[in-house]
Amino acid sequence: MRFRPRAYRDEPEINFIPLIDVLLVMLIFLMVTTTYSRYAELHISLPTADADAQQEKRDQVDVAVDAQGRYSINRTAIAFNGTPAFSAELKRAAGATPDPVVVISADANAPHQSVINIMEAARLAGYSKITFTTQAGKK
Repeated sequence: MRFRPRAYRDEPEINFIPLIDVLLVMLIFLMVTTTYSRYAELHISLPTADADAQQEKRDQVDVAVDAQGRYSINRTAIAFNGTPAFSAELKRAAGATPDPVVVISADANAPHQSVINIMEAARLAGYSKITFTTQAGKK
């Protein structure tokens, strides 16, 4: 015998339709307010890096290029008269060193082609060790 009436419980029900409506409104809001930037509008400032200063080695050739595209090898100004001529200058500066490290110090505003010219000349000279110098970034 049951003296207490049986308590009927309703099964809980989660309604997802209002949740989907809210998510769609948020998605539309984000799509409307998002600004899209183009790759041509990127502004970058190079080069900076956080690294310790490297000590100068005897088996290295320092090549510098400034913002106007003027070159120097081991602090001696060199006119760029084509990649083969610049490669010969690299060999002359390396002297008897068989495979020196070519250290490229390029201005942040130097043309990218100037750096590629140095790398191509080093390749023609047979030098495979190339590194770049940067200035320490602000912390």
